[in-house]
Amino acid sequence: MKQPKVLIMMSTYNGERYINEQMDSLMAQVNVETQIYIRDDGSTDDTIEKLRPYVEAYPDRIYFRSEQNLGVIRSFFELMRSSPPTFDYYAFCDQDDVWEQDKLIRAVTLLQNRSTAIPLLYCSSTQMVDQHLTAIGVWPKVPQKRLELHNALVENSCVGCTMVMNSITFNQVRASLPSEVNQVIMHDWWIYLYVSTFGEVLFDGQPGIKYRQHQGNVLGGGRDGWIQKWRKRVNRFVNGNNHYILSKQARLFLAMYEEFLTHTQMEEIRDLLHCLEKGVFDRAWYAFKTPFYRQSFLDNMVLKFVIIAGKL
Repeated sequence: MKQPKVLIMMSTYNGERYINEQMDSLMAQVNVETQIYIRDDGSTDDTIEKLRPYVEAYPDRIYFRSEQNLGVIRSFFELMRSSPPTFDYYAFCDQDDVWEQDKLIRAVTLLQNRSTAIPLLYCSSTQMVDQHLTAIGVWPKVPQKRLELHNALVENSCVGCTMVMNSITFNQVRASLPSEVNQVIMHDWWIYLYVSTFGEVLFDGQPGIKYRQHQGNVLGGGRDGWIQKWRKRVNRFVNGNNHYILSKQARLFLAMYEEFLTHTQMEEIRDLLHCLEKGVFDRAWYAFKTPFYRQSFLDNMVLKFVIIAGKL
């Protein structure tokens, strides 16, 4: 029986410490035919030297290039742009995790059970671990609310390193990668937003990866305690770090895909953006009745507060 072909896209940056464990877990995937495209984003440590033996040992499976530093979003978009549109499925990969042997075939099996005519996206919970792979906890929990536009416009419910796309998702997103990347919050959020709007998102509560948490993470998971997490959120809001990032991404998404949205989708996004230009009482009324939501009660309250403050 022919095995499904999966392209793994990995962006590396100063990942010398854990890259070998990740590569070994990628090469050990079962019941799928894999190739790995690696783009090094300007590492200054020994990441490239650590990767070299793998590239030399598997020249038909691993394709590597080292380029200038673009940052994580542009680097993953560049991987998509330069990857061939000939695979059945496409997966994002971080440099410091460890994949279970059946991570890909589990994702592919679930995707194969859905419609093949629409964009599909698989994502899952992760087994968070410390730097020594000691289990910390499972994150994120299975979402209790629907994974569709009303969530995706205001919250990213999919962890990028768990994502597996069907070829329709990959080719459609690849055909219109955003040029204004500074308006995109994160590459995985953009793809979640796209598929939740035009296709179907599948969330698997069984972790397929050991998601390593350590000081060198470019982006981390959900290890912070409740108090620490909220202190960081308050500080970001007070400092203005996250002001207007949701509305900027929403405007870009609307501008790029307006002609493909349903009338209802288009009007709901416009209403959200227009309310931010109104007075505080109008914003409060909109926040009360908005169709957009986050998964948890507290995060949803924060969303309403940010709308009322006009800082979305």
